[in-house]
Amino acid sequence: MERVTLTRKLMKFGSTGQIVTHLLFIMIVVLCLYPLALVIGISFTDETSLAIHGFKLVPLKTSLNAYSFVLKESDAILRAYGVTLLVTVMGTLSSTLVIALYAYALSRKDFRGRKFFSFMAFFTLLFSGGLVPWYMLCVNLLHLRNNVWALFLPYLMNAWYVLIMRTFYKTNVPDSIIESAKIDGAGEYTIFFRIVIHLAKPGLATIALFNTIVFWNDWWLPLMLVNDPQWFNLQFLMYRVQSNIQYLSSMAGNTNGATADILKRLPSRSAQMAMCILSIGPIVMAYPFFQKYFVKGITIGSLKE
Repeated sequence: MERVTLTRKLMKFGSTGQIVTHLLFIMIVVLCLYPLALVIGISFTDETSLAIHGFKLVPLKTSLNAYSFVLKESDAILRAYGVTLLVTVMGTLSSTLVIALYAYALSRKDFRGRKFFSFMAFFTLLFSGGLVPWYMLCVNLLHLRNNVWALFLPYLMNAWYVLIMRTFYKTNVPDSIIESAKIDGAGEYTIFFRIVIHLAKPGLATIALFNTIVFWNDWWLPLMLVNDPQWFNLQFLMYRVQSNIQYLSSMAGNTNGATADILKRLPSRSAQMAMCILSIGPIVMAYPFFQKYFVKGITIGSLKE
């Protein structure tokens, strides 16, 4: 009888614990979605109403002025979308491949240069050459100027991701499998592309997701290496639009008459939020693709040796 009572209490506690856990996660989801909903609401809010009443989740006065202002240059935005998609795909694939190959070499105990190349990767985490040498290297030596290569080659290697992947290889790719493949006559490239890659999918998916976010959100490389409008990516184009809006808004205080009224009515905050909504769409679609690998990859790859 006592055992039955104890079992019922445990079951009741378990169901109560599940309810509390579900409620906690629902609260976390709401807290995460609220800023996004607020941004969407602000983007559809009239600028005058926004200045008077502040940020509201539900617009007091709806307006599409922000989107019409941002989408005036629809051709430029579509071209920037194309450049961003191209750079994101090319950069993610090439960077993930380079990082995977470099990390695999460092994870192999029979690689004689393992310590040297591990030190080289770790050294770059502590010290950098500075902006001027970096710019001279990219422009004068590598000729990364006003071309697609300038938008992703400087980010091709990431030492932190290399260390994560190296740890992932060590914890998920047994040496016995590699030795067995060598006994069967497989070469290094065959072992890597036919065996190791399949065992390292969670880690590679995690690194690929990190790279996708970096390349999609980057505006620094176009700012430094690109002045041809046909190679402006989406983030840099949005940055220029925002800068123009801020400049025009600042001019309103120094101008009189009808021109000042027009400048004051220009969307500022709402246009910034509209730009966020326009640029967030495709990158959100990447998360479901990587989700099943992401948790395993980030937890295992972060373990200490």
